[in-house]
Amino acid sequence: MLSNRDISNILTQYAKLYELHDGNPFKVKSLAAAAFNIKKIAASLTDMSEEELNKVPQLGKSLAPKVIEIIQTGSFKELDELLEITPKGIQDILQVKGLGPKKVEVLWKSVGIASIPELLDACRENRLVEIKGFGFKSQAQILNDIEFKFSAEGQFHWAKMQAVVAYLDQTFEGMPEVEQYQVVGEFRRFNDIVHSVDYVLVTENLEAISDHLCESENFELFDCDEDSYTLIYLEALNVRLFNSSHERWGNSLLERTATESHLDLIKYQSRAGNFEDEESIFKALALPYVLPELREGLNELQHLAEQDKLITYKDLKGTLHNHSTYSDGLHTLAEMAQEARMMGLEYIGICDHSQTASYAGGLRPERVLEQMREIDALNEKMAPFKIFKGIESDILSDGSLDYSDDILQLFDLVVASVHSNLTMDQEKAHMRLTKAIENPYTNILGHPTGRLLLMRSGYPIDHAYIIDACIANHVVIELNAHPYRLDLDWRWIDYALSKGGMISINPDAHQKEGLSDMQYGVNVARKGYLKPEQCLNALDVNAFILHLENKRKRSL
Repeated sequence: MLSNRDISNILTQYAKLYELHDGNPFKVKSLAAAAFNIKKIAASLTDMSEEELNKVPQLGKSLAPKVIEIIQTGSFKELDELLEITPKGIQDILQVKGLGPKKVEVLWKSVGIASIPELLDACRENRLVEIKGFGFKSQAQILNDIEFKFSAEGQFHWAKMQAVVAYLDQTFEGMPEVEQYQVVGEFRRFNDIVHSVDYVLVTENLEAISDHLCESENFELFDCDEDSYTLIYLEALNVRLFNSSHERWGNSLLERTATESHLDLIKYQSRAGNFEDEESIFKALALPYVLPELREGLNELQHLAEQDKLITYKDLKGTLHNHSTYSDGLHTLAEMAQEARMMGLEYIGICDHSQTASYAGGLRPERVLEQMREIDALNEKMAPFKIFKGIESDILSDGSLDYSDDILQLFDLVVASVHSNLTMDQEKAHMRLTKAIENPYTNILGHPTGRLLLMRSGYPIDHAYIIDACIANHVVIELNAHPYRLDLDWRWIDYALSKGGMISINPDAHQKEGLSDMQYGVNVARKGYLKPEQCLNALDVNAFILHLENKRKRSL
């Protein structure tokens, strides 16, 4: 069943193609507005009648029939007609960041660039700088975006693999040929990016298991040998099946889960003997059992005594950095708070976008005050559950925050984040971030690099420099738990903790369902050896209030 976001993406695709082919500008704006609006609707469009669809704002009787056709077929006539006359290469170019339909039209019709490889060659040969509307800066950015996109092929977000793993677990559980099974590899290590989904199985007939999966149109056989089969899922993802014996079950799990660096670190040798479980291997090596997520070959042996103390999802007492319908969230302030309370949390921080983020409905000062009044009323009704008055303040180009001090002082909590002018060098990034960190009203530095995994590399920073600045100014560092961000990168958490820093696992939730994204943050935080006492939102509500009070006393 198509989600509202799926329908929105299809309408957005149509709007881009329609504009590319010189469609009516007013209709282009109407289509874009409808697509944007659909994403903010909580109710599923697929469950609506035609009469209900006609009443959806900016949809109406003109677009409702197209939405019905999308729900029924996955497309609609006018879109299919435009796709038919638009080369596939041009459709690909439309996906490159920073290239709107008008610029793509220039590249296509005036210059003859009709594919990503042609565009890549043009950038590398500096031909774009000669085209009106482009320049060295835009050419460099386009080149960077293309190269980053190409590097992401064959890679997938960990969160997206959960459904695949759940399906395979269910399949293997119901197959009499499978005696034992366990997902291994990058997924078992909680890596933020996964290149393949790997399983170890005990079976007498691996071929039969492969054949069974390939009966589904989603799987096809790619390669095989006596003890392993590689399948392709949805023409993109490698699913690798490795056979094992009961006697070597422990060996197979360890060998297929850990990195080579970890195996070298623990001086593991496969010829050392056969083990039915992993625990026996570590015992034979005179080592404590090493958790799967820590088997990276970095400095895990220095943290063996702390493994039982690492943070878990149950340790979280609150959720910070969340959005509501006051800016670009899908659910109301009350709905977000109620969801957090139902999850067993003690508090929530509502941090909608600040005024400069007009594209996201950023709050003007009068809207800030309106929201604060609603929070006060809800806190009276929902006590002892607590809603904290927060803001995600844009860090402006000069490093200042997005409100004057008389507004900033009204907030309980300020998350300072960069959202604009991301194409900056390290010197500029350091200036902006450091000035924001030194602002006495900043509590948390949001998504420190601005990266979007597999989509945007983020602006360059010296992590140690920025972490040190946060610690010196009593600013907590965000681990943005959205599975496309996971920023701060887990590899820097240990450094921050060693310097006395504190981490906040924030979901950056724009809808109720997004609150549970904190689990993804917990997964990678464990890889960075984070313990509950070092996590801001693992504090209970009273301890969190005390933290905010102490920060204000130290800074003002």
